[in-house]
Amino acid sequence: MHMNGPMKMSQSDRLELCREIADRLREVYEDRLLAIGVYGSVSRGTDGPYSDIEMFCVLRDTNEPVDYCYEWSAGPWKAEVDVCSASVLLQSAAEVEGSWPLTHGPYFAPLSLYDPEGFFPRLRQAAESPTKEDFRAAVNEVLVGEMYEYVGKLRNAKRNGSLTYLPYLAVQFAHYGAMLVGLHNRHLYTTGAQVLPEALALPDRPRGFDSVARLVMSGDLADPPAVAAACEAFWSGLEDWAAEHGYTIHAQQRMPF
Repeated sequence: MHMNGPMKMSQSDRLELCREIADRLREVYEDRLLAIGVYGSVSRGTDGPYSDIEMFCVLRDTNEPVDYCYEWSAGPWKAEVDVCSASVLLQSAAEVEGSWPLTHGPYFAPLSLYDPEGFFPRLRQAAESPTKEDFRAAVNEVLVGEMYEYVGKLRNAKRNGSLTYLPYLAVQFAHYGAMLVGLHNRHLYTTGAQVLPEALALPDRPRGFDSVARLVMSGDLADPPAVAAACEAFWSGLEDWAAEHGYTIHAQQRMPF
């Protein structure tokens, strides 16, 4: 059978392709180039036969910061190369936002293909620099910016009879619940495919999270009352969890300004 799109490739062939891309980057950027590294499943050695390639191309700082991405398919394989000024990448690594448990793994252990001046250890130091308060602020943002908003959407859906919307909401509850658990534990998930099972293995989870996560993992989202009840129970558990750990859902003042 003819198959379009990603084709099987061995780990060794994928690494050889990474080196080929790195050689081309060195030709293109010459003296501007500071470092080249591979991140994602390829850097961890866990890439599957259809995995794509993800790389950093770090440039020396100039008056105009650089931050863009090459993303392309060559037919049987796909690659993504993030081209960034050093300062841009260091700043990004030091930030904590709602998806930190899923997005920041690449900053900690990229596979170096070119790093004569030791940039990647500096990148790891930047990624390790956020404080407890930085993580607390990120948790608060997810609680209000995502979870509070989604429980409102859930109640609107129940009121309006928009039952086909409930499976999507359950997925969002599970995803952002996992982000909260990861932020609370300062845990980086290995890959998007493992976010929910890895979150379920972490300690100090809000009551109700497990039920929503397992519901989503099972794919059994065809019972609207059960989905709605699980999400509401999780929201109630989140309110208790936030109070227990000093996170903020409801502002002390009616207006924060």
